[in-house]
Amino acid sequence: MKTVKNKEKREIKRAKELDKSEISEMKGKNQPFELDRRSVYKCVQCGTCRSVCPVFNVVGWESANTRGRMLIIKSLLEGRHPSEDVLPSLASCTTCRICAAKCPAGVNPPEVVEAARAQLVKCGITTEVQEKLRASVITSGNSFGEAKDRTHWLSETERSQLPEKSDYVYFVGCFDSYRYPEFAEKTFKVLQRFGVTLLPDEQCCASPLLRTGFREDAEKVMKRNLEQIRKVGAHTIITSCAGCYTTLKNNYPEELHVISLPEFLAEHLDELKLKKLDLTVTYHDPCHLGRHNKIYEAPRKVIQAICTLKEMKNIKENSRCCGGGGGVRIGYPDISLELARNRLEDVPECVDYIVTSCPLCVRNLRDAGGDIEVIDIVELVAMAME
Repeated sequence: MKTVKNKEKREIKRAKELDKSEISEMKGKNQPFELDRRSVYKCVQCGTCRSVCPVFNVVGWESANTRGRMLIIKSLLEGRHPSEDVLPSLASCTTCRICAAKCPAGVNPPEVVEAARAQLVKCGITTEVQEKLRASVITSGNSFGEAKDRTHWLSETERSQLPEKSDYVYFVGCFDSYRYPEFAEKTFKVLQRFGVTLLPDEQCCASPLLRTGFREDAEKVMKRNLEQIRKVGAHTIITSCAGCYTTLKNNYPEELHVISLPEFLAEHLDELKLKKLDLTVTYHDPCHLGRHNKIYEAPRKVIQAICTLKEMKNIKENSRCCGGGGGVRIGYPDISLELARNRLEDVPECVDYIVTSCPLCVRNLRDAGGDIEVIDIVELVAMAME
């Protein structure tokens, strides 16, 4: 056992010290499948990620855990012909990033998986569901293919009174616009007092395109949003969707100051004048707000200003994925909902609500069929403002 551990330590050390000459030699192989080899070759196949991968926990395929995916990507880099047989492995990753949080070699597998998906797209290898999602975003500007106006939840009067210029833009997102317009209404009601406006023709943030590998299409959608943001003159973008947040924060130009709704609420608690409620709730950390961006304390600060917080079994960096991200909900709904049911096992007894700060998490956890109502953090805030 000691020999195995020593070997693992040597492999990890080698991975961390991989120098430029080695990377250059790898690139010199001139394979058609191109992505950052450094991240792939840093992986030492130690199995740490295998033990925490939520998809592997459900399906049990070796190819459906992080180590298996990294080995498949490595084989593609070393000459394996890209084909549809790799899709069940690479397309089933939720990009929850718990593997990256636990990796002793400092690898970020979700970034590698997304890069590999982009290479598959370039090779014309996609699933039917991925193509349908892409078409929806490109043709309708949202991930659901909805034709109605994105601000349909506003009254005509409210729409006509939207400021053309503002320091703040509320980026609504596809989910709140079309699946949870009540969240959008409540969020806008809270933010209105700060002079927030909306984009005149908001498009999908491009997260679904980026996560599934359609990077060129994503660039076009992001450009359209960015043009509008600059025209409004906003210096701060506020969003209540974790997926939108991580995309706006990490994929759009650095000139934007992007803040999540929980962060904004936490900064303005005194101005909101929230009343205390006789409730006990638990909080689910969305992967794209938590592990991707380290936003753990802001939503808890907001909740504790309103009611009692009783934590789940696995929280913050160790929080279990709801199963909705990375294109898995639309591509592999059975796996996705099983992940959500697993997450519900972490809910403590005697709580009134499960609170989260991502509409995709709300949907998946609600669809998983638990006994406790799942609400968005803005709903809790609205209760305390009434």
